[in-house]
Amino acid sequence: MENIYNEHYTGERALFNVKDLSITDTLFDDGESPLKESKNLRIIHCTFGWKYPLWYDEDVVVNNSTWNDKARAGVWYTKNIKVINCQIDGPKNFRKSKGIDIQNTDFSNALETLWNCEDVHLESVTVKNGPYFGMNLVNGKINSLDLEGNYAFDGAKNLLITNSTLMSKDAFWNSENITCINCKIIGEYFAWNSKNLTLIDCEIDSLQGFCYIDQLKLINCKLMDTSLSFEYCTNIDADVNSRIKSVKNPTSGVIRSLGIDELILDENQAEPNNVQFIDKNEEYQYKYEI
Repeated sequence: MENIYNEHYTGERALFNVKDLSITDTLFDDGESPLKESKNLRIIHCTFGWKYPLWYDEDVVVNNSTWNDKARAGVWYTKNIKVINCQIDGPKNFRKSKGIDIQNTDFSNALETLWNCEDVHLESVTVKNGPYFGMNLVNGKINSLDLEGNYAFDGAKNLLITNSTLMSKDAFWNSENITCINCKIIGEYFAWNSKNLTLIDCEIDSLQGFCYIDQLKLINCKLMDTSLSFEYCTNIDADVNSRIKSVKNPTSGVIRSLGIDELILDENQAEPNNVQFIDKNEEYQYKYEI
């Protein structure tokens, strides 16, 4: 493998279509697409200062490096990339890429990041200013994610998220096959129009959360300050270890809780006989009637 050390590149496509290259302590500045169409790269202690640095690449490892704020749209159409101990300040990073492994990395401006990507692993990642983070992401394993940004994981499929905190309005809309374990999720309108959503040992705080979901399972969860929940939700299997502020017009299933402060069942919109409400304090099953 050839080595490049302590260089400063400018101009478009500075190292276009290179292969088997190790690059250390180098600045890519003032020039688009410096490493486009390249393969088998090892990038260490480098800085990307301009747009589109890693497009159409394959087999890339980036370690202890920085994408500056002008290095937007940094990784698109790339296969098999590992990013470790990095700082990413440019928006719209990681699009239409496959085989992504990101560890111990901070995104300071994650607007529209990780769109339409497949086979993604995130470990100890911090995301700030991340609206629409992870849209249409397919096949992901995520641990210790700290995310601030609305509309996260819209349209995502086949995700396992553990030990994470999501501050996100409209998270998981239109998603399918999502499992969250030991997570804290805060934000209005949680997971509307999703299918096959499972939450285990999670804490959720959401105005109008869990609406229009089919196949919802909650196991040992707490719904803190969660109101107008479960509207038009079907096939519910909810085990809640807290009181629920309010439940509105669920469609079918079972809701176990430590009590519901307000149950709203509109005659023309709900069929209460299709939903069982179990008060775990009183240890008996009952049904509400309109």
